[in-house]
Amino acid sequence: MKGLFATALAVLLLAGCAGNQTPASSPTLDEVFATRRSIRAYEAGKTISEAEVRELLTATQNAPSWANQQPSKYYVAIGAEKREAVLELIGGNKERVINAPVFIVSTFERGKSGFFRGTPTDATGDFWGAYDNGLSNAYLILKARAMGFDTLIMGMRDADALRALFAIPENETVLAVIALGYRAQDPSTPVHRPLDEIAKFF
Repeated sequence: MKGLFATALAVLLLAGCAGNQTPASSPTLDEVFATRRSIRAYEAGKTISEAEVRELLTATQNAPSWANQQPSKYYVAIGAEKREAVLELIGGNKERVINAPVFIVSTFERGKSGFFRGTPTDATGDFWGAYDNGLSNAYLILKARAMGFDTLIMGMRDADALRALFAIPENETVLAVIALGYRAQDPSTPVHRPLDEIAKFF
């Protein structure tokens, strides 16, 4: 009986010790905001797994969209062949992101956000799809920073060549290519406009 009691006590003590271990803390939302930057130099030789990219893209599915249409689509260049091909299609950004291990092509389906039964609900039309894609991309880059990654959203891209490379359907607009990797250095904090220049209170 004493032996059984001693064993049970040992198990409880071990469980207590394990419970007292401090888990790796996640950054706060404010820390994510404060440390996210558009990174134009990446560490060479580092990789990001498909599982990590899947976790990252799963976060984008929490982004709001018009009537929950979820128009955003992503095409991930994680293999060497596709990654090298994308590097040739992003213009002057190539040398800036050459060491990024992953490139994500961001698109949105036209005729969904901003439409009701195929008819635009206002003059904005498919711009709502671009708006929703921007919201989704914002979730992507913030989740990336929370996971310890860095990003650069690139508008310089050969949309037609990217469409052919990834067999992107014609009803999708190719919006951006997002580099994903690890920053090679900490960039300076940009100067932001005074709040009263961008917000009016009434």
